[in-house]
Amino acid sequence: MGTMRLLKPLVVSISSLFFVALSGFAHGFVMTPRSLINRLSQSSYYLTTKELWFDQTLDHYSPYDHRQFKQRYYEFLDYFQVPDGPIFLKICGESSCNGISNDYLGVLAKKFGAAVVSLEHRYYGKSSPFKSHTTENLKYLSSKQALFDLAVFRQWYQESLNLKRNRTGVDNSWFVFGVSYSGALSAWFRLKFPHLTCGSLASSAVVHAVYNYTDYDKQVGESAGPECKAVLQEITELVDRSLETNKKELKKQFDAAELEIDGDFLYFLADAAVVAFQYGHPDALCTPLVEAKKAGVDLVAAYAKYVKEYFIGTFCVSVETYNQKHLKNTAVKEGSSDRLWWFQVCTEVAYFQVAPSNDTVRSSKIDTKYHLDLCKNVFGEGIYPEVDVTNIYYGGTNIAGSKIIFTNGSQDPWRHASKQTSSPGMPSYIITCHNCGHGIDMRECPQSVSSIEGNAQSCNIPDAVNKVRQKMIEHINLWLSECKGLGWHSM
Repeated sequence: MGTMRLLKPLVVSISSLFFVALSGFAHGFVMTPRSLINRLSQSSYYLTTKELWFDQTLDHYSPYDHRQFKQRYYEFLDYFQVPDGPIFLKICGESSCNGISNDYLGVLAKKFGAAVVSLEHRYYGKSSPFKSHTTENLKYLSSKQALFDLAVFRQWYQESLNLKRNRTGVDNSWFVFGVSYSGALSAWFRLKFPHLTCGSLASSAVVHAVYNYTDYDKQVGESAGPECKAVLQEITELVDRSLETNKKELKKQFDAAELEIDGDFLYFLADAAVVAFQYGHPDALCTPLVEAKKAGVDLVAAYAKYVKEYFIGTFCVSVETYNQKHLKNTAVKEGSSDRLWWFQVCTEVAYFQVAPSNDTVRSSKIDTKYHLDLCKNVFGEGIYPEVDVTNIYYGGTNIAGSKIIFTNGSQDPWRHASKQTSSPGMPSYIITCHNCGHGIDMRECPQSVSSIEGNAQSCNIPDAVNKVRQKMIEHINLWLSECKGLGWHSM
């Protein structure tokens, strides 16, 4: 939180792993494990991996800085009803964007006769403006700049399409999609550029920046249930105690000797448990640990086995993701997003996953000071998350938008940073089931083994997901029809 006979084989759906690979795992927010991306990149899990390039403005807010950089994007036109079909803009978030995934968006594109385009987030993957990610060079990395990227790209792509069709002034109906951080970008795009999209789907959208995000740990405890939660808490106590007396051996036991800072190690252990609930596989964690407790087996050894086999093994998470030495590395690497996302955490959104003051699952040593020290150590003096400014700019859960669909999984710890109640023009749905996790509505084939959404016969989708998907289709259909033919200026 060693070997353990009672640990059952870990069965995790390939589609769930693929979703993780595309959503991005770093400290509760998933960053893309490189080995997992490699394993999936040439498979049927992508609609396309053909790279296209767009010249993007570096600083949208400067009247005199006209520098540009190459931004990667993808397009998938197989289902497009030429020339007037809708265009679905899939926002790539805080990881390398290696193609357009064959997830539920592919099903929607087929249904609506839509083209799908997807733009890689600035700085991530192959879309970095700089050859070094020094703190100074990261100053153009923000959600505000990223939203402007999307707006400029959307206009350029529409004009390019018109040029190909030998027409002028025509606007297709656009609809924007995103999950997690990119789900927040999807909602914010509709808020800030309502004339450029007919609506947005904001899945597990973390629209509310939170400084001390204690609700995250509380939800982990709730999703675990009383029995599993008690075992996890006991493991945390045992680990905290062992850190005082047997630090070196303890870290070795988890294959995490490189994590010299205790806070990094404890964060790594906390995240290892989190993924089981966040991605809808609670039994992979809870069943072996509860059985170990009942059998009187060494709980730390049982947890170490889970961490090594599931978190590092099956989930392909690298221990170095949690190492502040690694986070300080300014080299530009296509597959490493850790430093980049932490910069956004440390400047804009925080989401500090601190331990609650009582009844905590994670170690109480994961506190506000740990996070602020990390920001300072990795990026230097004066780096601080301006969460109030972020929430003033976007509105947090009081977002004053329209035609935005919010969806969240009941077991997802991130849902408390999302909009969970409906308001006029912004329906919100909580998808409730035992393993309804992060972005479940947009996953390929939730909870199934080796299936993609297009193969509906072998898709095991909970009823709760299907019901919400039906509602999503109704809203998308209505909003597309309301802006079809009206032209963007009169939407």
